[in-house]
Amino acid sequence: MNPTPTFLQPPPEHPELRRALVPGALIALAAVNIYFYVQVDNLRTDMAKMQSSVMAELSKLRDASSVNSAAESHRVELLKGELDSTRKQALSLSAQAKTEATARAEQLAKQLAEQQATQSQTLNREIAGVRDAANTANNNLNSKIGDVSAAVGNVKSQAASTQAELQNTIAQLKSVQGDLGVQSGLIATNAGELAALKRLGERNYFEFKLARTKQAQRVGDVSLLLKKSDPKRNKYTIEVVADDKLTEKRDKNLNEPVQFYTNKAKQPYEIVVNQVQKDQIVGYLATPKEQASRTAN
Repeated sequence: MNPTPTFLQPPPEHPELRRALVPGALIALAAVNIYFYVQVDNLRTDMAKMQSSVMAELSKLRDASSVNSAAESHRVELLKGELDSTRKQALSLSAQAKTEATARAEQLAKQLAEQQATQSQTLNREIAGVRDAANTANNNLNSKIGDVSAAVGNVKSQAASTQAELQNTIAQLKSVQGDLGVQSGLIATNAGELAALKRLGERNYFEFKLARTKQAQRVGDVSLLLKKSDPKRNKYTIEVVADDKLTEKRDKNLNEPVQFYTNKAKQPYEIVVNQVQKDQIVGYLATPKEQASRTAN
């Protein structure tokens, strides 16, 4: 019979955990910064494309306006020439001819005014069209900048929330004495706490669902065989095969660190069972990161 394990209340603070959280926080901050940089770079590219498009439209407008202006100016000059010629002819004609020439001159003057008004309206419409296109592109860009800013803000908020949640979860974890009398590392009692331990990265974690069968199940680098489970008392009995040696762990409790040594590590391996069901247990195996032999020294 193994001695009954003694559970101790952990110290209220874990300064080493805070130090362990720093790399994770830096990684999260770096990820946010990279995301923000990529979005800003995309915005710069979009702005450059928009400016290029606007400049191209303005160039087309200037070319079209130049052609139209040249054509309209030529027509206006022809009308002016015809008007001057008609006025000169009116001075040397009879009264009736003068009247006809004057009427023709007035008609030409009216056509000239209409032609100039049409030319001015066409140019104003083209300028307004380019201005509207530029305003639309600018509004779309401002909207995209707002969307990116909101997305970056959400990423930062989520990162801060995740970090706060991780710190809160780790603060609730406990370190207790295992069945070999060795103070264990932090233990997890549910999936959320186990995820927090994995984020810390202090040990290797292998989750398992171990049913009562005739064959042992491979978990990490050891084999486990469930011999008995008692859901009412939250107790179980398990056989551990490590280094070709079989060890029976009898009547172990829920969330109790079940410890054993291997030739690969100086620190003990730990099995923590979070659920005891009929003919099945659910938990995880925690192994040391350093796999130095205990007989190396």
